Amino acid sequence: MTAHLTQKENFLRVARGEMPEYVPVSSFFGPDAPLITMADPCILGSFRGPGGGVDPWGVTFVTGEEINFAALPKPNDFILTDVTKWRDVIKAPDYSGFDWEAAARADRKKYVQDPDQTAFVLSGFADLFQQFIGFMGFTEGLCAIYEEQEEVEELLDYMLEHSLYITKNLLHYYKPEGYYLLDDTASKLNPFISPKLFNEILVPRYKQCLDLVRDENIPIFYHNCGRCEDLIPSMVDIGVNVWDPAQVENDLVGMKQKYGSKLAINGGFEFRMPSTWPVVDEEDVREAVRDTFDRLAPNGGFIFNGMITSLDYFDPKVQEVNGWIADEARKLSKTVYN
Repeated sequence: MTAHLTQKENFLRVARGEMPEYVPVSSFFGPDAPLITMADPCILGSFRGPGGGVDPWGVTFVTGEEINFAALPKPNDFILTDVTKWRDVIKAPDYSGFDWEAAARADRKKYVQDPDQTAFVLSGFADLFQQFIGFMGFTEGLCAIYEEQEEVEELLDYMLEHSLYITKNLLHYYKPEGYYLLDDTASKLNPFISPKLFNEILVPRYKQCLDLVRDENIPIFYHNCGRCEDLIPSMVDIGVNVWDPAQVENDLVGMKQKYGSKLAINGGFEFRMPSTWPVVDEEDVREAVRDTFDRLAPNGGFIFNGMITSLDYFDPKVQEVNGWIADEARKLSKTVYN
């Protein structure tokens, strides 16, 4: 099959709910990576970089090899211990002297190497749950949600004003091609809070930010790891276009049947480590990729994204298996819609 659309054009078709020419393959390696550039605007500061740092709200983050270089709030160093005292502790960042035009130019130059091939997707600032947990930690934060819901909601409203201010300026100055809401609210087994609470305290506030994005006809990407399928219907209702990463703990076939291309599934693949590791049958790996395409690719609404993430990425065997995964996905990508 001869492709006429660029990776970016084809990818954005899926994000908009349209039928693509071929299945996008989004990975972290090879010539198909990345389809999007995930830009953390410089207004965030560098707390997610090597060594961590302090975020704009005053939360200290740490990173390192032992946590796969993710940025996490520093353990046992939380800035809020009593949610009823949040007004004395939590102060919104002051961006009154921030040069948005200069920042937009610098960030585009930094993140977009090839604007014809890579979609410029901004990481949004509506991560209310994760930011709140960053203030208090999971134990105290979840207890506060259940015991002091009214106080928590007032704090979330205070945080939301900041999210709306940032989002308006990002949309105006950066002109992104996608908006990425990253707010993990689930574990591998279940959501951290009930769907009822999720709909009460988070969805209406997410919606206020996402309404700004929808008004600009910009696709909305929603990142939520783990088994979060109970929460997805509400997010689709308020405008989410792409679920990323849609992990295998969820009923992905059922979700695809329910929403079709209205909700694109980005992910859908996880390589199950065999007991024989590092001895791995290449054909078994390729067959697993083919099975994923068979289940999730028909009629569009699918972006393949998968690799081994549970082991050291730089391990030669891991890289070999990831190479098989990427190669098989690329082969299928251009043929499945013939």
